[in-house]
Amino acid sequence: MRILRVAPVSALVAVLAAAVSGCGGGSSPGGGGSNDSPTTLTYWASNQGPNVEADKKVLGPELKKFERQTGIKVKLEVIPWPDLLNRILAATTSGQGPDVLNIGNTWSASLQATGALLPWDEKNFAAIGGRDRFAAPALAATGAAGKDPAAVPLYSLTYALYYNKRMFQDAGISKPPATWGELVAAGKKVSKDGKWGLGAEGGQLANNIHQAFVLGKQHGADFFDAAGKPAFTSDGAVAAVKQYVDFMAKDRIIAPGNAEYGQNQSLRDFATGRTAMVLWQAAATTFAADGMKPSDWGVVPVPVPSGRPGAGRQTNSMLAGINVAVFRNTHNLNGARKFVKFLTSDAEQRLLNKTYGAIPPVKAAQRDPAFDRQDTRVLRRTLTRSAAPLPQIPDEAQFETSVGTAIKDLFADAAAGHPVTTASVRARLARAAQQMAK
Repeated sequence: MRILRVAPVSALVAVLAAAVSGCGGGSSPGGGGSNDSPTTLTYWASNQGPNVEADKKVLGPELKKFERQTGIKVKLEVIPWPDLLNRILAATTSGQGPDVLNIGNTWSASLQATGALLPWDEKNFAAIGGRDRFAAPALAATGAAGKDPAAVPLYSLTYALYYNKRMFQDAGISKPPATWGELVAAGKKVSKDGKWGLGAEGGQLANNIHQAFVLGKQHGADFFDAAGKPAFTSDGAVAAVKQYVDFMAKDRIIAPGNAEYGQNQSLRDFATGRTAMVLWQAAATTFAADGMKPSDWGVVPVPVPSGRPGAGRQTNSMLAGINVAVFRNTHNLNGARKFVKFLTSDAEQRLLNKTYGAIPPVKAAQRDPAFDRQDTRVLRRTLTRSAAPLPQIPDEAQFETSVGTAIKDLFADAAAGHPVTTASVRARLARAAQQMAK
């Protein structure tokens, strides 16, 4: 699972900041922890594959490889996305966190503001081969501008539009949509006899934010002003959220039941021929697990209002992905840096990103032919040409929770047949802004 699910949190930065003050080595300014346990590491990996056991099978041999190279034994725990942020909060509060962990790149600035994670200054980057090895777009989602990154890019992801070739053919659709108008038109041709044009995960807060953020960019809205204050009720932000919810409420190309989806159900509907299109990150491995052949589906860039996706600087994806971080109170600082160097080596980047269908943030690894297939080519080009990171501000995680919930509630209104108007969208977003201010 690659969508970054944010657990319900409030005042995240305040909670973590208070916790960090009691975290041993984490209080030493500018530095890291100790080297009291030089032969062991603990690693919290995010669940990237179809399930936790699949990740253990992928990562287990690689950790053994690292142990043979360095003599350092790594204790692995794969944590599902719905639990990861709360586990990080609990670990920070107790001071008993792992040495190395994966974080959603959208959380980078929120966690950075607490001081809980090792800052990746020039010395630390030098220990893993240098900052220049990483693609600039991936580095843009590692923390606030002007500060040393809180983490290092591990897997890079962007959104694409996947479409079911047979369903398009049966509906007489000759080519995949490039604009939102074309997507709605294609969706209406498909949406009949129990089949639907577009899938959505209306109950998944992070996915809601990802889609609204991109549409907001296309409407000229950033959701935050220059001072980092919520601008949720700007005309552009309201129009973006309404456009997304209107795929169900007005255009009727999303099934009402999708309002409750939040566990990849839209991908299953796509794989079983109930939905013709889905906006997703690196979905190939999930489709294969659900029995689809690569020839069954196609992939193109996410639509834009007009013109051609990827032309100019038309944002059509948020810059998704997973970063790898080190807790500042680690008891094996040298080993943790060696492990991050291993995970971000050219060879491991090729292997792991190829396995998970992601794009390597390490530039040299991107040259592998595996990342020039039709689907990975679309993701890679979107990453370099038209993806933008979510706001790298301390309140970003609360943004995902408050606005993501507002969109979830609007989808529930649409599914129940209640009107979704500009006024009702603005009211929901105004309440979300009030929640952010508490």
